[in-house]
Amino acid sequence: MTSGRETARDVMSTGAECIGAHETLDRAAQLMRTHGVGALPVCGPDERVTGIITDRDIVVKCVAAGHDPSQVTAGELATGLVWVSADTSVEEALARMEEHRIKRLPVMDGDQIVGMISEADLAQHLPDDQLAEFVHRVYGD
Repeated sequence: MTSGRETARDVMSTGAECIGAHETLDRAAQLMRTHGVGALPVCGPDERVTGIITDRDIVVKCVAAGHDPSQVTAGELATGLVWVSADTSVEEALARMEEHRIKRLPVMDGDQIVGMISEADLAQHLPDDQLAEFVHRVYGD
């Protein structure tokens, strides 16, 4: 249950691993499988996070579009980055996810990614009514 004092750091999963923007989508899929995740932050040459790529992006925007995942880079498919700082309140993080209708949110500490907030993380920390409202807003019309 959120108390208003919990932060993004309190609910995030740690160990978010970046994939380089120059890496191919087949490599991204392999990393997702290895780490059991459905999204990876994408980092530029300076190690700064520039976007995020999801398993769905790979399937819909690459494979289903007839492209070869060994020829398309993560940087080409990465979507704009929406993130929160580690000190952001859980309520503000939820609001950001709802506003942008996203299911995964990178958590940053300065220039470094320190974790990701996913639906599974929220399910463990939110009361049922608050979780239901989040799901309705993200998946609703």
